Amino acid sequence: MRDGRRPGPGGTGPLDPDADSEFWSAYGQVSDAFYRGELTAADRERWEGERLTAVLRHVTRRSPFYRRHLAGVDVEAVTPANLADLPFTTKDDLRREMHDVLSGPLHEARIYYETTGTTGAATPCPRGEKDIATSNIAVRESWRRMLEARFGGRMPVVGLMGPSELYAFGDVFTAVAAELGACHVKIWPESPRVGFRKALRLIEELEVEVVVCAPALCLSLAKAALHYGYDLARLPVKLFLTLGEICTPQFADNVATLWPQAVVRPTLYGSQEALCIATGADTGALHLAQPNYLTELVEPDTGAVVGDTGEGELVLTMLVDGIKPLIRYRTGDLVRILPAGPGEPLPGPRIQVIGRVADRIPLGDVTLQPAELEAAILDGVGGCLGYQVVIDRQDDGSDAVTVRMDLLAGAEGERQGIGEAVAARLRERTGAHAGIVVDTDLDPVTHTGSFVSWKAARVVDNRSGPDRAVLTARQVAHRYAITT
Repeated sequence: MRDGRRPGPGGTGPLDPDADSEFWSAYGQVSDAFYRGELTAADRERWEGERLTAVLRHVTRRSPFYRRHLAGVDVEAVTPANLADLPFTTKDDLRREMHDVLSGPLHEARIYYETTGTTGAATPCPRGEKDIATSNIAVRESWRRMLEARFGGRMPVVGLMGPSELYAFGDVFTAVAAELGACHVKIWPESPRVGFRKALRLIEELEVEVVVCAPALCLSLAKAALHYGYDLARLPVKLFLTLGEICTPQFADNVATLWPQAVVRPTLYGSQEALCIATGADTGALHLAQPNYLTELVEPDTGAVVGDTGEGELVLTMLVDGIKPLIRYRTGDLVRILPAGPGEPLPGPRIQVIGRVADRIPLGDVTLQPAELEAAILDGVGGCLGYQVVIDRQDDGSDAVTVRMDLLAGAEGERQGIGEAVAARLRERTGAHAGIVVDTDLDPVTHTGSFVSWKAARVVDNRSGPDRAVLTARQVAHRYAITT
């Protein structure tokens, strides 16, 4: 896009070169400067102010929901500085309003997606050519730099493992792989036409070096490979690009002990509703796609604004006037945002995803975020093929936590030492009674994290009955069974 041309949307149909020419020219200049690391603070602030006004005009003119939701607001007077005066947009709003949230009729979109509907009504998430092109640029820049760092001037074969039908995963990464000239193969292990056995055969035969998947699949693939007699050290996978759920550094380090040739790098943080929010660098950090969003952090229980750095629930305002731009959208995700340091391989602030607000876990004397619990369990642990946390209430009213861990076969003393260290960390961190059980036959629900939620997949809380997310995860768990 360095010549100011309009970017293509990744194989979604022909483009009219004259439409929205002013937007594409301005976006091209800002995006190119951003990814070269040359976008000045003044130019960024000017872009954000202009785009905020354009998007507010767009939604109040074309979205029935926002016409009501922002009634009485002087959109010309709204700036990034006073954006917090506007009301939030919530997931409940999206579920209630459905197509009325859209800023235009559906036929103006280029492709239709919707949310999975696992914890509520599936909401429409169509994308127009502006949405597709501006979102995919961030993914393309991330992959271009990371693949060059890992593979030099050659392109590896990329294996895509994720849902495809009404979800953007397959289309986004197919488009980006095509733009970069990388061969890709769609191998969904949960598909009845593929399964883990065929997926592993294809990985070996096609010499798939990059696998794009949810973090849990890194473990499932390893367990399946061992089950079917593969030597993990001889399989060609060198890079797991993960998305869809939290992926802590401790998790990544554990995966490296299972796959001797491979490293794990988060590749994308986003959602059906909010598109590509951040992309990964070879450092393991995620960086915000800054030209496309205004970001706020709020206190999750009160909605009070924390600022644009620090820790809190992420709130997004989209700066692209596509088919479904959202204003002050509460993502429900707990994140930590820090300024990018000098010499980072990607521009934009760093963002660390801590977990869903709804996945916070009161345990013993503390309330843990999902990332904190996973870090405590996997810190220094190697050879773990999966884990599940079971929480019970003891007779005296205190909490007891048992971690069921699937560990590679090894010396009994080594496995016992791992278990004792994990239990000690949890006792110290939470004050709860903690124990470890080594179990090679974990519930398949542990592999469903990206489909429903990390908590539904990883935590069995016997202090209360299963919620809707847990019930949904159990209904689909058979799809993730390794031997079917």
